Amino acid sequence: MASSAVAPLPRPPKQLRILVASSEAHPLIKTGGLADVAASLPIALRALGEDARLVLPGYPAAMRQLRNPQPRGALVLAGYRRPIGLIQGLHPETELPIYLIDAPEYFAREGNPYSDPTGRDWGDNADRFMLFCRALVLLARGQGPIDWQPDVFHGNDWQTGLAPWLLNDGAGLPARVFTIHNLAYQGLFDRATFDRLRLPPAAWSISGLEFHQRLSFIKGGILCSERVNTVSPTYADEVRTPRFGCGLDGLLRKLGGRFCGILNGIDDRVWNPASDPLIAQNYDAERLVLKVENKLAVQRALGLPRHEEALVLGYIGRLVEQKGVDLILAILPELLKDPLLQVLILAAGEPHLEQALLDLAAAHSRQLGVFIGYDERLAHQIEAGCDAFLMPSRFEPCGLNQLYSLRYGTPPIVHRTGGLADTVIPATDEHLRAGRATGFVFNEPRPEALFAAIDQARRLYRTDPPAWRRLILTGMAQDFSWTQSAQRYLRLYHEALADRLSPASDP
Repeated sequence: MASSAVAPLPRPPKQLRILVASSEAHPLIKTGGLADVAASLPIALRALGEDARLVLPGYPAAMRQLRNPQPRGALVLAGYRRPIGLIQGLHPETELPIYLIDAPEYFAREGNPYSDPTGRDWGDNADRFMLFCRALVLLARGQGPIDWQPDVFHGNDWQTGLAPWLLNDGAGLPARVFTIHNLAYQGLFDRATFDRLRLPPAAWSISGLEFHQRLSFIKGGILCSERVNTVSPTYADEVRTPRFGCGLDGLLRKLGGRFCGILNGIDDRVWNPASDPLIAQNYDAERLVLKVENKLAVQRALGLPRHEEALVLGYIGRLVEQKGVDLILAILPELLKDPLLQVLILAAGEPHLEQALLDLAAAHSRQLGVFIGYDERLAHQIEAGCDAFLMPSRFEPCGLNQLYSLRYGTPPIVHRTGGLADTVIPATDEHLRAGRATGFVFNEPRPEALFAAIDQARRLYRTDPPAWRRLILTGMAQDFSWTQSAQRYLRLYHEALADRLSPASDP
């Protein structure tokens, strides 16, 4: 369903102080959609008049890009050999205050925050993010070297999951909100790690941090936050079922009204085809004819012949089973029998999937362009230059690329799941006649279903250009900006504060 308007909140009695904690944030460090959300939400909250601030680990890339960095002193953590530094600065492009936890022994590693150059998880990830959580607790308690304490602590994903659990005792603590961006990643470690982290023995229980004989970071955030949410209404329903709950569906069902889904927004300053500096030709709904210049440019960028009439499909994402890349691989040989069809892929992930794409690209060098890795400029160029965008995810908590695609007039082709179901209106005959359709939706994550959806898009593109144009313009008119989502988060914060201040507020 399309996003709906949210009634304005009454002004709170005071400006809320909100500390948003994340393991990544664009453009300082990014591996996925979490980075976009972690930066965009506090920026949107500040635009609504709230005092939102962001805290991240002090990765080298983040240190280099932080604007006006200033050492603010040390965080003294019990059990650590040396004090942990705190650096304060500003987001590179806005006035959002950002704190970096300066612990070189733990975070001074180039590249991916979670894995080494070979793609294997860092062996000390539990220790690294335990330190991060302990530092977060000091800031949340107002015990750090800054004269500021939040009213609300907002953690994101397993890397911050132990912070709400560590904030479970004491007076004068902030309300806790915890967002699950992808329940499949839970921060699971063995019993030896639990013991090494000096966690209380009583926490190793089914009512504590133990999960099937493993330590679960994400369980701490779910158990001990006044409000828990995930990033779309449909995914919130899905994770309360055994199929999608990854073993935590029972716990999420027990949360009742404390759990909800809030659809992610997009930063419409960054993702705006009318002003995007990363694309070859700016355009908007009134100048849609200019979009074709981006098609010709991105065809050239990925080594394909420039062909204005070709139907160009794009994919940007991780090469993992969740994203349905195997479905794309299964149908590519048949798709590429169409000489007027091209596919552009920007992705990285499982080595065998990378190699399979490279092998196919070598065999179809005029129709398949593949870039292994991630490049922000190329991502914008693919969104602007393609005619349609592939998102066949088996599950998708929210998804952002389908929102970028709608904004850029590139109708998405999606599996009906999670945030994809919430944001893409299928191009049925009824929706097309009513002018409501925004993309193409298939119901089962099977190759033949994906192929049928692509074939539907191909037929409409080639046989009914006026209908295709209406589809594009309807998608571009959708409002998925962060303003509405930030309003919903403000409501969640006020609910969490009310619970925190209630005598019977223990989760």
